[in-house]
Amino acid sequence: MLVGEYQHTLDPKGRLVLPAKFRDHFSDGCVITKGQERCLYLFPLEQWAEEEARVRTLPRTNAKGRAFARSFFASADSQVPDKQRRVAINAKLQEYAHLGKEVTLIGLSDRVEIWDTASWDAASLEADDFYAGIEEALSEEGI
Repeated sequence: MLVGEYQHTLDPKGRLVLPAKFRDHFSDGCVITKGQERCLYLFPLEQWAEEEARVRTLPRTNAKGRAFARSFFASADSQVPDKQRRVAINAKLQEYAHLGKEVTLIGLSDRVEIWDTASWDAASLEADDFYAGIEEALSEEGI
């Protein structure tokens, strides 16, 4: 299970060392792609296969579904971590997520999100406020 929050840095070549608790999940390979809120998603291969199948079910007759699938798959980058357990984040993905040197990795059970640390700090505060009132918010939305 991928859980927790970890602070790391990108080296000058855009490589990121995976946290020790995540390494076994990615030893066979991974896929990095665009996520929502300008973060990146890092999927273990088995989870990528499930996510790929889910996205493929979006109707081709729906413009929003096509646009999502194009962005999601076009930005995807398959990798196998190197001997130092690093993955390289290409320049386009770094730019999309506004990644600087300091990054935060968030385990979300089936995937990892990679955030610029300053962006994560802001998003985390907002998420914490939402989480504190989640029961009320969900009941208002009928969930």
